[in-house]
Amino acid sequence: MGIQTKTLSVRVKDKHAKVLREMAYEVNQVFNLANELTMKANGRTSDYGPVKPVWLSAYDVQKPVLVFRKEQKYLIPSHTAQEVCAKHHQARNQFKKAKLRWRISSGSKRSLGWIPFKKGSAKWSNGQVRFARKSFNVWDSYGLSKYQFLAGSFSEDSRGRWYFNVAVQTESKPVTEGKTAIGIDLGLKDVATCSNGDQLESKQFYRELEERLGTAQRANKKQRVKAIHAKIKNRRKDQIHKFTTRLVNNHAAIFVGDVSSTKLAKTKMAKSVLDAGWGILKDQLKYKAMAQSVVFEVVNESHSTQTCSSCGTIPSSSPKGRTGLRIREWTCSECGAEHLRDLNAAKNILAAGHSRLAGGIPLL
Repeated sequence: MGIQTKTLSVRVKDKHAKVLREMAYEVNQVFNLANELTMKANGRTSDYGPVKPVWLSAYDVQKPVLVFRKEQKYLIPSHTAQEVCAKHHQARNQFKKAKLRWRISSGSKRSLGWIPFKKGSAKWSNGQVRFARKSFNVWDSYGLSKYQFLAGSFSEDSRGRWYFNVAVQTESKPVTEGKTAIGIDLGLKDVATCSNGDQLESKQFYRELEERLGTAQRANKKQRVKAIHAKIKNRRKDQIHKFTTRLVNNHAAIFVGDVSSTKLAKTKMAKSVLDAGWGILKDQLKYKAMAQSVVFEVVNESHSTQTCSSCGTIPSSSPKGRTGLRIREWTCSECGAEHLRDLNAAKNILAAGHSRLAGGIPLL
């Protein structure tokens, strides 16, 4: 049993939105000042022309930023200003740019609110989150009093709702003996088909509300559009959460095919692929498996649909190419085994997870 870090997210009650927006405005000003300092240092000039650019560190930026914060008498504490500078520096290094996009505090292109904090900045006190000498009521669905808060942030969604996100440390649970391994084939007709026959049916949440969404967009009802998008997202996440939790609780090892939603999203199947939520499913399986000490691997699914899971060959009767996409059931011409297309693929993915398929094809 080991220690793992996970992030908890709870909604902050709406009555605190005003003070959080004020703090978010201050964060934006600090971020933009850091952006201006690094931009000017990288593009310095003199009376004799350009001079060698300087790549400022987070520590270099913090000094004038903290002076600015003190002069402006901001609500946000000094360690939040330092954390903003650290995140700005991290992003500059990641994208190799001296200047990032400005954070906008008003108008149609307003940046969503974001207030980061360091370990020890936020605490749980008397049933509330205590931060920056203010108390925030939240819908506590995790029992936050049980945890020691690490770093985190307050964040705003597109509907103006605020969330408290914090990293905590928990003990990972040992795997119960007797649990089995399972392979998962991702698809569009069914979002996921497991090697034991279990399936996650495709609800097509976006397509179900697409007409209502289009009506709201044409009527320029922005809040209604945001509400519909949130409903689609929440319904999809709820379905996937229930499915992934059940898988992790009942199995010792989980293997998923490496189908790429990013690549398929560039094809004519983009709507269906994005609506299926393969990326969310994989992410949830990964962190939930880690919490339960369950093995999770993404494996090569090459030829998993064409290979017979019974004899390990690729018979002439197996579905191949685009024309084979419509074939849902087939019989192996080599051994006579009858297969459901997705179930057969899931069994092959399970075999690949056990290293019984070399490179995705030959013998089981």
